[in-house]
Amino acid sequence: MKTSLLVLALTAAACTPAPGTSSTPPAGSRLPASIADPYLDIQTALAQDRADEVRAKAGEIATAATSLGAPAMKIDTAAVQLAASGDVEDARRKFGTLSDAVFAYMDGLHLKAPDGVRTAYCPMAKKSWLQKGDTLANPYYGTSMPTCGEFK
Repeated sequence: MKTSLLVLALTAAACTPAPGTSSTPPAGSRLPASIADPYLDIQTALAQDRADEVRAKAGEIATAATSLGAPAMKIDTAAVQLAASGDVEDARRKFGTLSDAVFAYMDGLHLKAPDGVRTAYCPMAKKSWLQKGDTLANPYYGTSMPTCGEFK
C-alpha cells in the first residue's frame, strides 16, 4: 500500500510542471495567440482546400504547445501528427483531432476563445472548430460544403 501511494505521488509530481517552467494561462484568460493564430490560419486554409501552409502552421502550434506545459500535451501530439499530414483530406482528419485537443485544453483550463473568434460545429463531420468572422468556413468539407454547420 505504501509503495502504491509513493508511486502515485511520484507520478503526480513528475506530471506537474515546476513553477515558472511553463506558461500555462490562468483560468478565465483567452486561448494563447501562439496556439490560436496558427490554428486559425490552418482552419482558413482547409476551408479553401489549401494544404500548402498547414504543415508549417501545425509545427508552430507544436512548438507553442510544448512551452505551455503538461496541460497542452494533447495539442502538441495532435499538431505533430498534423504537421506530418499528406494530402488535404488527411490534413482535415488530423485537424479534427487538433480541434478536439484545443477544445479539451480550453475546457480544462476554463479559457475563452480569442476576441472575434467563434465556435462552429459541422453535423456531417461531427466536429467543432474555431474561426473568425460571421460566415461559416467549414474546414472539414472546404469548398464542397463551405457553409455546412452552425455557430454555437
